[in-house]
Amino acid sequence: MDGADMQVFLTTDRMALRRITPDDAPLLLGLDSDPEVMRFLTGGRPSTPEEIDRNIRRYQEWYRSSPDRGYWIAQDTDGAFLGWFHLRHPRGGAPAEPELGYRLARAHWGRGLATEGSRALLSAAFADPSVRRVFARTMAVNTGSRRVMEKVGMRPVRTFALDAPPIPGSEHGEVEYALTREDRDRVEAERPRRSAPEA
Repeated sequence: MDGADMQVFLTTDRMALRRITPDDAPLLLGLDSDPEVMRFLTGGRPSTPEEIDRNIRRYQEWYRSSPDRGYWIAQDTDGAFLGWFHLRHPRGGAPAEPELGYRLARAHWGRGLATEGSRALLSAAFADPSVRRVFARTMAVNTGSRRVMEKVGMRPVRTFALDAPPIPGSEHGEVEYALTREDRDRVEAERPRRSAPEA
């Protein structure tokens, strides 16, 4: 296996998730420059080059400390940039309860890629027998992300106020969704029946 192959964390039918490198800074800066992409994160404010560089250094730390946790570039089968996904435990959080997240370029919204990548990361997470639960968070008004969480079997567990500068919609709070190992086993067992055509 060559160096490039070793950077790939996992693949799905339509994309590969690979490690982020400093060379990806222009891609990440372009992604964060779209106000619609950043709408539910910063109210539309783009990230600065300094923030992108700082984030990439943080991502590199993830790879050194936890090779199966962190942030990964998503690219299609032709190598085109789609966005990124993450599976990580937040600072101070339990390794047995990692957080799932993603950020996709607007040109690729509505294609089911967020669901596809999230399902793959959930499978990767629960392949670790120590993982008890995976969670995800978003603004309560972010209906698109909430639909993705529901499609992959997550269920809402709480609504809370985020200690951050207010942006439009933040008055409705943040929501946390989660999938436990027990619920995931149930979801997987029911999947063939749900996907079967109706008589």
